[in-house]
Amino acid sequence: MAMRSVLRNLSGARSSAAAIAQAAAAHDKGGNPSSLSGDERLQMLDAIEEEGIAWFWATNAENHLTYLSASAARHLGEDVRIFGQPLGQIMETVGEDEENGPERSLNFLLTAHQKFADITVRLETGQGPVWWSLTGRPHFGENREFLGYRGSAKDISELFQQRRDASRLAQFDALTGLANRHRMSRRLATILASCRASKRSCAMLMLDLDRFKQVNDTLGHPAGDDLLKQVAQRLRRVITENAEIGRLGGDEFQIILPDIDDRGRLGELAHRIIQMISQPYSIEDSRAIIGTSVGIAIAPYDGLEPDDLTKAADLALYASKDGGRGRYRFYSNDLKDSAQERREIEEDLRGALARGELELHYQPVVRAADHMLSGFEAQIRWNHPERGYVSPAQFLPVAEDSGLASPIGAWAIRQACEDAAHWPGSLRVSINVSEQQFNSEELASIVAKSLGATGLMPERLELEIAESVFMGDVELVDRIFSQLKKLGVRLALDEFGTGNSSLSYLRKTPFDCIKIHPSFVRECTETGSPNAAIIAAIVSLANALGMETTAEGVEAMDELELVCDRGATNIQGFVYSRAMPQADVLDKVGSGDLRFEPSGPPMHRAERRTVYRRIGVIHENHRYEAVLRNLSRTGARIDGLLDVPVGTELVLDLGEGQLVVATVRRSQDATQGLEFETPLISNGSDGLCTRYRISPYALAAAGMPLRSLPPGDYPLIGNGQNGQPAGRPRFMQVDLSAASGRAA
Repeated sequence: MAMRSVLRNLSGARSSAAAIAQAAAAHDKGGNPSSLSGDERLQMLDAIEEEGIAWFWATNAENHLTYLSASAARHLGEDVRIFGQPLGQIMETVGEDEENGPERSLNFLLTAHQKFADITVRLETGQGPVWWSLTGRPHFGENREFLGYRGSAKDISELFQQRRDASRLAQFDALTGLANRHRMSRRLATILASCRASKRSCAMLMLDLDRFKQVNDTLGHPAGDDLLKQVAQRLRRVITENAEIGRLGGDEFQIILPDIDDRGRLGELAHRIIQMISQPYSIEDSRAIIGTSVGIAIAPYDGLEPDDLTKAADLALYASKDGGRGRYRFYSNDLKDSAQERREIEEDLRGALARGELELHYQPVVRAADHMLSGFEAQIRWNHPERGYVSPAQFLPVAEDSGLASPIGAWAIRQACEDAAHWPGSLRVSINVSEQQFNSEELASIVAKSLGATGLMPERLELEIAESVFMGDVELVDRIFSQLKKLGVRLALDEFGTGNSSLSYLRKTPFDCIKIHPSFVRECTETGSPNAAIIAAIVSLANALGMETTAEGVEAMDELELVCDRGATNIQGFVYSRAMPQADVLDKVGSGDLRFEPSGPPMHRAERRTVYRRIGVIHENHRYEAVLRNLSRTGARIDGLLDVPVGTELVLDLGEGQLVVATVRRSQDATQGLEFETPLISNGSDGLCTRYRISPYALAAAGMPLRSLPPGDYPLIGNGQNGQPAGRPRFMQVDLSAASGRAA
């Protein structure tokens, strides 16, 4: 195309006309651009193009590029073939930060024949992308037929990258490169609005790191920063979904997962995250071990608005930490008061020791070879004057977080030594040592004073120490172990193989015993379970190192047979006895009969939890009320319906949108044993829940307001609701209070 023709066609473009006028005015001091000849104007245009003040471009009616300033073409490189190509394919419109797209694409503007000014486009070259500011105006013939575009362009790559970097600094965490709190809040609001409009789900995981403060305290803040970077890298590896990962600050992280409401899948992901984060870290010349706790909430079930969903995930996170750390927990409505309850427990626990509310119970440790007693494990119990016995799983994490673990631990060691001094012979007492107490550097002194005051021989005291103490200051750990061994006490490695295992500290630390965690004993007799092989491997390792083994949590006879067959030295669990107070211990050892006969169910079965609460039971189109007595992954026992035939299909409404299809397998009077069609899953903290729930969108379609799932069940299900006739009930519902009294 001739330059004179291009000049004529470009006369309507705003930026090129302005550049020509400015150049002409500069040339003619009289300010009269008409004093320039046509050749002089062309020379002026050439100068403008060559200097890069502005480049010019043109397309034909098909919007294929027909002209581009020669200097612009050279700027792109000889390898870039652009002439005759659709302009919308050569150039991609981007937003200000390139993370969010523009409101309208270049293709849209070209197709609509709209004029545009200073839009940012990206072009790919052999040396990488460049960014231009593009201005264009449609050109029409005398009969208003579209002839193509004429416009100007300018390279803004440097300016764009400066803006992009500034935007990134405002949206991303400088340390880890993950999204920051501001970006995560904005993305959550956008994603939830989109999910609500299209009736989709969105899951949120909240994480914070366990024992991170100890890394900062023992190794320094630079080491802590290095650790956070490694955590971010691990999260990127384990989260392969279409997800947003952010660091909210400190050691708190958040993950947003659109289009997931399967709690089984989310639980598996949370478990992988916990396992990945819990693997050892190499930081400079040190080795650090941390953990993480995870809280999970899902929209729209647990919240529709960003603040509500975030609050639900936070409550679930607090609950997972209270459950013992290194766990995940799904949100449920009963967690709303858990924070207040936790504060009350902490307040009461501070005075429990002084008031004499804490006591030790002792669970027998029995030799596998002959069922003879070898010792007891001391377990702390809290007999609250109003609450009764508070679960150790409930108050021990509170003790750790509130700084009470050390004084409580010191009391427990002294009390255990005092009680064991009254036992005959060489019976040992073992007691757990918390991380907090171990790292206080006072442990050896406390043990020495307790042994001296009670007269207990050192070899009769066994300290159970978890793998997690090996993180942080290696010299401190080695020094404490050396001090303990000099005292002559026994050392047992607790929770071996549950996440942080390393053979290096087994090789150099003088342990006398490895305790096999109950999670390996559980299901060890089930077909396909690897637990039997894991138990055998731990026993073989201990034998090679000259150590004993104690299998914990043995409850059934088939489990006992397996762990004995695999060579475990000692057995501990309900198959022999529960923990007992000191008075019962003295009665047992005082009788002279130190043999414990095993007694338990012949085979392991899915763990059943004793419960007592009202639930809904739906049959055909009628709804009943019943009392849930016990619950397992695969079934339940209910009271309240009279003479329900075996084989009857029922639907249990467990509340909060959880419906379970079940078949009656046993029935006697008003009691039924049920088998579930689909097994329940773990809620991450010793509870069970359904994989899926009723969607609030479905409830809204049935006439209920759109909101997160409230507590309790839903009257619209059954009893003639939802436009369905109630029908005649098939079964008689007995009075629940009467049923409760009879069952009791």
